[in-house]
Amino acid sequence: MKIKGTTVLLIALMALVFTKQGRSQEQIIDEVVAVVGANFILQSDIETQYVQHRLQGAIKDAKATRCAILEELLFQKLLLNQAELDSIEVSDDEIEQTMDARFRYYIQQFGSQEKLEQFYKKPLIQIREEFRSLVKEQLMVDKVQQKLVKDIKVTPSEVRNFFNKMPKDSIPVIEMEYEVGRIMKEPSISKEEMDATRERLRGLRERLLKGENFAALAALYSEDPGSARKGGEIGFVGRGQLYPEYEAAAFNLKKGEISDVIKSKAGYHIIQLIERRGEMINTRHILLMPKISDADLTKSSRLLDSIAGLIRNKEMTFEDAALKFSDDPGKINGGLMVNEMTGNTRFLAKHFDPKIFFAIDKMNVGDISKPMAIMDQDAKQTLNIYYLKTRTEPHRANLRDDYSTIQEWALNKKQNDAINKWIGEKIGKTYFRINEAYEDCHFEHNWRLR
Repeated sequence: MKIKGTTVLLIALMALVFTKQGRSQEQIIDEVVAVVGANFILQSDIETQYVQHRLQGAIKDAKATRCAILEELLFQKLLLNQAELDSIEVSDDEIEQTMDARFRYYIQQFGSQEKLEQFYKKPLIQIREEFRSLVKEQLMVDKVQQKLVKDIKVTPSEVRNFFNKMPKDSIPVIEMEYEVGRIMKEPSISKEEMDATRERLRGLRERLLKGENFAALAALYSEDPGSARKGGEIGFVGRGQLYPEYEAAAFNLKKGEISDVIKSKAGYHIIQLIERRGEMINTRHILLMPKISDADLTKSSRLLDSIAGLIRNKEMTFEDAALKFSDDPGKINGGLMVNEMTGNTRFLAKHFDPKIFFAIDKMNVGDISKPMAIMDQDAKQTLNIYYLKTRTEPHRANLRDDYSTIQEWALNKKQNDAINKWIGEKIGKTYFRINEAYEDCHFEHNWRLR
């Protein structure tokens, strides 16, 4: 039984909730197809995931696919049954944080909160509430699964043995990978510019207090491109989803009230509360961002050029230079960029910002780029130099070049083996019932064992 991450499972669960609540084109006469302890699996649970597989074009055998989906659901319910037996607890904060992350993702996919609500014909706060029990169950399942594998490690000899047992013609091909370091400078903004930005925003606030329309002024002047086209409206969000300063001000407003000028990492805001529903608020804002002068950009560019010269002349290592000069919090990692998709420092070409990849793809290992202007996650301009530490050509995996990757494979197999052993032990101690329509499924485990 393969280990699946929380994110993948929660996406499937979100699809399940939305299909049940949304506009499913296929009417399913629902029934219980399996029972695991005190928990059950519905035909609609299987069909929802089957539709997802079909949309991805991944179905060759419909019956086998449904059987595979059922076995994965049996595994999840077995974990849930164990969580209930172990009295696993999940806090409200854990549930809220997980839902916040999931709904940020889905709102982004739909384009806006309004489009999501229109598609499912109900307000976001109601969708969240209906999703709560599924999130709680999934977090309980995750805790049991993490407990099963948390102490499992692999030794170097186990990694070598794992690799040596792989059939030579089955060893995967590793795509070209890069390790890239970065030294980032945030050009300073003059006090005069910050004061001028605050004054411009105060002027807009005065106009609003005199009766001008907030949405109209936001559309004209706000420098938040995501909300400006919607009259500055953010949409309903919960605590922890906004900049702390923005959140503190917004939650203290009364409906229709306009805040004073608020400073956050993004710049300066004035905020209006549109509506509050419990711990969810909908606000609109006008954002103005202080501008970096050409002189400040030139100053930071020259500094980075000087740092690059020190590294090229071997007067300082890249790692030491990053630690001393970089404004990037990641500098403690030797300045190496961390791939958010994998959690390690290896990148495939598709993982890079195109502008960054265009620069490093022309570099030799050990080269330092010229200073490059890049917008950070807060839409602030930064200047960066990049260091190409390693580049691997496409090749079949080997222990010398790909030890960490092979180590991950070996660890995953050892964890999966432990989970499969646990499943075998629990099957004989847990009540199961499977609908006769699935009696001819070829399962990996003997779920029918009594």
